Amino acid sequence: MPRTAKEETRSKRRRRENRKPLKRRAGWRDVPDEFWKILAPLVPDPVIGPKGGRRPTPHRIIFNGILYVLRTGCQWKMMPREYSSGSSAHRHFQAWVRSGVFHELWRLCLEQYDDLKGIDWQWQTVDSATVSAPVKGAIASARTRRTGPSSAPNATSRLMATARPGDEHHGFARTHL
Repeated sequence: MPRTAKEETRSKRRRRENRKPLKRRAGWRDVPDEFWKILAPLVPDPVIGPKGGRRPTPHRIIFNGILYVLRTGCQWKMMPREYSSGSSAHRHFQAWVRSGVFHELWRLCLEQYDDLKGIDWQWQTVDSATVSAPVKGAIASARTRRTGPSSAPNATSRLMATARPGDEHHGFARTHL
């Protein structure tokens, strides 16, 4: 059955390549220029293989994507495409953690805050809670002790015990064993 002109237009609009990009307010989620000036020297240069390859995504875009994931708590694969792919951002995040980028950034930010507001280094506190997750093969926890007799009899076992052939009332118990 041939499509009408209206259906054809609607079909073309729905295709991904024909969609208009969403309007984005410039910089509302991005790292400010002043902060990037602190961070840029800490980020290692991209490693380009001997065969060349695709041009690397700028580190500032990757860092904005990492902050997006950390702020929102979304999965890496659900990160908006404007920040490159989630797997690329995750790979950079892991490499930067291993190379100490975030630790050094934290140290520099503390120094700046100390210069601006002052940190009382005499009084410090740490608050944390650590709970180990159960691991296969770990000691099983004890069963919860019963506090008293059951308040209601088990209706299913009573129906199945009293079901008789030809009794329509108990047909449910017979057919759903």
